[in-house]
Amino acid sequence: MSPPPPTSIAPWWSLAVYAAVVLVLAAGMLGLSFVLGQRHKEKATGEPYEAGIVSTGSARLRMDVRFYLVAVFFVVFDLEAAFIYAWAVALRDIGWPGYVEGVIFIGVLFAALVYLWRLGALDWGPRPGKEPVEKQGAS
Repeated sequence: MSPPPPTSIAPWWSLAVYAAVVLVLAAGMLGLSFVLGQRHKEKATGEPYEAGIVSTGSARLRMDVRFYLVAVFFVVFDLEAAFIYAWAVALRDIGWPGYVEGVIFIGVLFAALVYLWRLGALDWGPRPGKEPVEKQGAS
């Protein structure tokens, strides 16, 4: 008996059944929540409310640029942690050349971290003993 031709629809049945079940479940949950859910007409229903505290002011706050810098640094170094994990898993297979390359990679990451630290990019406030940049020229 020969295998089915590669254009056979048989492998796609499981995906089609899965997609149908997902759609039926999602539609069922939405429909049940619409039918069984509570209806509110009070004025306070449409007001924003967070953790038991009525909000005041605007939700459009200006964040300090250092917040975004730290967030980007976190994403970069977190992504590198995934590479280091994959390197550690494959360490026996890649041998000494892979080990040396991994050490160089970690060394470059460490040098970048030291550079950012010395530059002050990871500091939230002014450095002790240094005036902020805006006040230096005001004297």
